Amino acid sequence: MQRIGVIGGGTMGAGIAEVAARAGGNVLVLERDTAAADAAVDRIEKSLARAVKSGRLEQAAADEARARITLTVSIDDFADRELVIEAAPEIESLKADFFAKLDAIVSPETILATNTSSIPVIRIANATSNPGRVVGVHFFNPVPVLPLVEIVVTLKTDRAVADAVTAYARDVLGKRTIESKDQAGFIVNALLIPYLCNAIRMFETGFASAEDIDEGMVSGCAHPMGPLRLTDTVGLDVTLAVAESLYAEFGEPQYAPPVLLRRMVEAGYLGRKTGRGFYTY
Repeated sequence: MQRIGVIGGGTMGAGIAEVAARAGGNVLVLERDTAAADAAVDRIEKSLARAVKSGRLEQAAADEARARITLTVSIDDFADRELVIEAAPEIESLKADFFAKLDAIVSPETILATNTSSIPVIRIANATSNPGRVVGVHFFNPVPVLPLVEIVVTLKTDRAVADAVTAYARDVLGKRTIESKDQAGFIVNALLIPYLCNAIRMFETGFASAEDIDEGMVSGCAHPMGPLRLTDTVGLDVTLAVAESLYAEFGEPQYAPPVLLRRMVEAGYLGRKTGRGFYTY
């Protein structure tokens, strides 16, 4: 698979586009308008520049990767793509709408993948005429740095589709892959979200400061980052969306979003990307 499509040029979509281009792919990214497309280009170029500055990438390789990425505002341009990875906001109806449109545009052999972090993939796959070609491909932020990809296989996903995407992520992108069944949150977030929510509840009740909660897990448990700073990095809006999806799926108290998390999202305090979350950036 060389002709790769990415739906959405936000933090995740830009990262997916970058790693696909760095691996030699011809990458087409869809954005809603020219202003959003320009912002996506800026994200990709800044990320490539950071990789060069850190010594992880040669300047020539960065230039070649950037040249392989094209932005578009028309989904019709995706007709020739061999693999399309959707990285739109975590809204089920929005994702399903993209898949229905793609289903009518791309070749019957094209694999359609979603980067959803929490929504059961079958709900998105059912928007297409052939749910067998739909699979979950969950990257982690920041995509160019973190090595993991979760492959989420629905009850209808063709085994050959899952195997092809696993091979692409592992052998072409150089990622490590794990496979999950199709339940909300999959493997990583089903374990991570209760941990983050418990840390937020601890802070919410005044039991301990954000700094002490995070220091406890970094220095006491050898975590590279404390839970509240990690929530800021993931995005409070994303954390809330995943928690809501998990709670709707399982109905267990450990998945219920803390009130403070909901209030902060409503206030626009989304973490690092907005400059304010549990910390100020």
